[in-house]
Amino acid sequence: MILQSLNDLFHRLKNEPEYGLPTPGYSVQNVTFRIVLNPDGTVYEIQDARNTITESTKSGKSKTKQVPRQILAPDLGGRSRNTKAYFLCDKLSYLTAFDKDTKREALASEHFEAAKTLHLSFKSEIKSEEYQTVCKFFLTFQKEDHLERLNEIAKQSASPVGVFRVIPSHKDVHDYSEIAEFWQQQGKSIKNEHEIQIEGHCLVTGKHTVLARLHEPKMKGFGADSPLLVSFNDPAYQSYGKDQSFNAPVSQTAVFAYCNALNSLLSGPQSHRHRVGIGDTTTVFWTEKKTVIESLFASVLSGQADETAEPAMIENQILHKKIEALLNIMRKGGGAAVKDIDDDPNSKFFILGLSKVTKSRLAVRFWHVTTVGNMLGRLQDHYQNLSLGRSRDPHPFYEPEFPSAQRLLDQSARERKAISPLLGGQLMQAILYGGPYPMTLFQGVLNRLRVVEKDRNGKVVERVSYLKASILKAILIRNFNQTIDMSLNTERTEPAYLLGRLFAALEKTQEDALGKINAGIRERFYSSASATPGSVFPRILRTYQHHLTKLDGGIKTNREKLIQAIHGPLDGYPAHLNLEAQGLFAIGYYHQRQDFYTKKETTDPSTEN
Repeated sequence: MILQSLNDLFHRLKNEPEYGLPTPGYSVQNVTFRIVLNPDGTVYEIQDARNTITESTKSGKSKTKQVPRQILAPDLGGRSRNTKAYFLCDKLSYLTAFDKDTKREALASEHFEAAKTLHLSFKSEIKSEEYQTVCKFFLTFQKEDHLERLNEIAKQSASPVGVFRVIPSHKDVHDYSEIAEFWQQQGKSIKNEHEIQIEGHCLVTGKHTVLARLHEPKMKGFGADSPLLVSFNDPAYQSYGKDQSFNAPVSQTAVFAYCNALNSLLSGPQSHRHRVGIGDTTTVFWTEKKTVIESLFASVLSGQADETAEPAMIENQILHKKIEALLNIMRKGGGAAVKDIDDDPNSKFFILGLSKVTKSRLAVRFWHVTTVGNMLGRLQDHYQNLSLGRSRDPHPFYEPEFPSAQRLLDQSARERKAISPLLGGQLMQAILYGGPYPMTLFQGVLNRLRVVEKDRNGKVVERVSYLKASILKAILIRNFNQTIDMSLNTERTEPAYLLGRLFAALEKTQEDALGKINAGIRERFYSSASATPGSVFPRILRTYQHHLTKLDGGIKTNREKLIQAIHGPLDGYPAHLNLEAQGLFAIGYYHQRQDFYTKKETTDPSTEN
């Protein structure tokens, strides 16, 4: 089902030029430099071919960085440690005999000779003047004349890849039609000249045809290693005498289609619209036909689309309006509301979760097929579960209306390396499937609430932040069938909720009486108060009477009334609170803290704001 859906996707995307899907014999390459030649084959210049992009930092500032330019170039398949040259697009050592590691100088020379032999072998067949210029380059090039520039290029990337161009043209040599036609005819036979052709029924198309020995090209976008989605390398995985990928008989045509379709989602020019990474899991998604939700889903799920985003930071006004329409759907519901962005709610929506388990192998974490309407409904339910009252002027980073999955995951541990590698996939499944949230996330947040944390400047950070409280609220709603309001509910009488409110009120009394101190009751008692309230609250209440005497006028009166109103329904203090109750304690604490800083509609000057 997965391969069939990706095969169908390839045939859809090949008609959408912005995805840059390759034709047989070509693949997407990450190019970092370009060798520009004079017509006589001498070097005019060695250019930096990378793209410059602008990104927004977490603080809202803009920064620029250079990234490889993704282009379609001739492909000869995978390359092992053995020397193997590529056609018109290759690594720095193959095109220039240069390697920044002097210990690899002999190997770099070997690479250059292999590239020279390959290109000169086609000299009599390709009559293009531009290709003949490239052949002259290989016959005359001396790296010693360009060592300074080659060293600069080598520092730009861990594995620089380059192409050729001949002045005065602005087209790369491999893009000329005569050369492209030659390669499409010759590339496949060059790649497979030593392979045995095996025929069989393709599991994807159902046709009897030539089967693929390996499912390549390999998957990109997983770091330096390029794993395979389908592969067999040990006898334990073989059956009926079939080895390698003949265990999973898929035609060469279908393998080319599904591998390149998946690569376009993982690392292609439009991958930012189809890919979201969280933990060790990469989630890709697409729809059966081109839709608005397909182009905006990643930006919402990754937290990049927010109602506070300035229109100038969006690509254009039309896109900004579509994002606003989608965010409105998140606020009020999916289903029929999908029509607000001119999408068909019945269009199929595909979700694939992948993790790299070894350097050469991928694992499918989850696979789900639903509809656009259902998916938006689940996403809207997720954000409604998270929704809590925010400050009057919420900061989009600290109090985002639509937080990313990774931001939620980060709340469970102080450092990302301490987060379980499986938690990312579990959280994403809960969001996309509408199932229970992982309890590991709930426990992780509660554990962080028990610890006093400081920022880089040594300042104690807010114990129950907006995002932590949002996570607890969502899990209490979905996993424990609780009903949690967005803001303070004075009608709730559960002991855990009341104790959370009471602790917040006692803390605020201390703050009003003594101002900011190094170790208040929050730093000293929150952990024990939320887990074993019976041993803590009698002690805190004794200090409360001392703090109350330092308050003036109406503030003192209102505070006494508030404490009495919260304390009234309590019938003692429980000895212990379970995990669910500890979560509700944190919600009560957060609600009461927010209520203290919410402006009240009153004309009485003695009333607190």
